[in-house]
Amino acid sequence: MTQNINKLNTVLTYVKDTFVGKNDVVDLLGICLLARENAFLYGPPGTAKSAIVRTLSKTVKDGKNFEYLLTRFTEPNEIFGPFDIRKLKEGELLTNTEGMMPEASLVFLDEIFNANSAILNSLLMALNEKIFKRGKETKHLPTLMFVGASNVLPEDEALNALFDRFLVRINVDYVNPELLYQVLLAGRKLENNEEETEVPQIHADEIRELQNLCRTVDLKPIYEVYLNTIMSLRNTGIAISDRRAVKLQNLIAASALICGRNEAVLSDLWVLKHIWDTEEQIEILEGIINRTIEKDDHPKSHPQAMQNKTPNPEEVMKDVKILVDKWNEGVLSFEEQNVIKDKLRYLQTRCDWIRNPEQKQYIQQEIETLWQKILQSI
Repeated sequence: MTQNINKLNTVLTYVKDTFVGKNDVVDLLGICLLARENAFLYGPPGTAKSAIVRTLSKTVKDGKNFEYLLTRFTEPNEIFGPFDIRKLKEGELLTNTEGMMPEASLVFLDEIFNANSAILNSLLMALNEKIFKRGKETKHLPTLMFVGASNVLPEDEALNALFDRFLVRINVDYVNPELLYQVLLAGRKLENNEEETEVPQIHADEIRELQNLCRTVDLKPIYEVYLNTIMSLRNTGIAISDRRAVKLQNLIAASALICGRNEAVLSDLWVLKHIWDTEEQIEILEGIINRTIEKDDHPKSHPQAMQNKTPNPEEVMKDVKILVDKWNEGVLSFEEQNVIKDKLRYLQTRCDWIRNPEQKQYIQQEIETLWQKILQSI
């Protein structure tokens, strides 16, 4: 199996080299592919969401790929296939799925929240159970991974069930200005179809073997910390259902396996940074999870586990002032108080990474002052 893991890592490295500054996005897609869980890409237009998934799809040999841009008027036939006319004449209502989603190994649905009620129920079952059901038809899907994308988060409660089917949420933003020059060069090559190296490939069956192996990874070393983390996140107001808590284990196992380990270590919990429901939860999750994994120095930790960005002191100070103003407003619910405390802990962690000692000391004093106010109110 080591050979298959090496193949997958080679594929992911190729995609990362193709899309400069998107290592986190590609690594998370690799985790989802290995865990056979669904990923949601969230970000503005022009951030290469579709292109990354398309390039990853091309590396899967012998796999059929399906990509579709959903609109409010998309009909089930466009996704699942039309009814088979020949069978219809014989009195059977069967779907001709050739070349459609039910036969694909990798599925990418752009603007996923445009899905209407006509296709929603079939889509929900496909995403959750990897089963296509239409009338009397029931078909197990060969899908390795579903990827959805949108530049907005769902506002309609009817779409919450659809959003919940995507275990990992990936924030895809514009690249750092420092990398823009490299992006321009890489983008030029893509547009001119310049292929300097051969595209690495991995068979769909090899991925399935790794997905089965992922279920055998030993999670006992991290169970206690994992349980405590889930409880902590729930107390913070981040909704994690029992079903999601069970499925998240697959992501932790995938992080271990892709690093060549058959047992999980503390740093594999980094994947929990990407289970947010709202943009406000992104920083809260990062703060809580970073504090959980920061003491792990395992030599085979996933490269994304300790990926801390050097913070901008002005932005950190601005965020501290916002928390101070919110606390000073007075009447806060228990949940709102917990959110402020978690954000403050996160900023405290970020403050440790500030290089300028004077700025660092000043911000630490402001944070300590707010902590004193919080303690006095208890």
